Amino acid sequence: MTRSNPATRGFTLLEVLVATAIMAIATVTLLSSLTTSLRNAGRITVADRAALLARQKMDEVLLTPALPLNGELSGGWDPSITGGVPAGWRATITPLDVPPGATPTTRILERVEMEVWWQDGPNRQTYHLNGYKIGRPQPPPGAPS
Repeated sequence: MTRSNPATRGFTLLEVLVATAIMAIATVTLLSSLTTSLRNAGRITVADRAALLARQKMDEVLLTPALPLNGELSGGWDPSITGGVPAGWRATITPLDVPPGATPTTRILERVEMEVWWQDGPNRQTYHLNGYKIGRPQPPPGAPS
């Protein structure tokens, strides 16, 4: 039987260098993936917040009884609500179906088209919504209400 020399046990310098290089590559790959995931999560958070604000504003517009037809409404949100991101909205309300001979008491279908925008760095992102509500045709200008 031969005895092994204690000096021959362990790893060689080359094996240690190869193992260190493999660990460095794996660590860089994992950190790169983590950075990309965090960046995407931040972008999704802003888009989710914009979608929630858009739904809230659309509900508000749909529930407001007398809004001008064929006009544009617009506004913005306070940066404290949007997480410091500049954001706003624009809505247009158009009559969708007006029967011939409609009177001010006739109910009509109105289409609400809304665009919500927010700044994502130098780029302006948008989110579009459509909704419908029951309204009344507006009398011509100067006509008694």
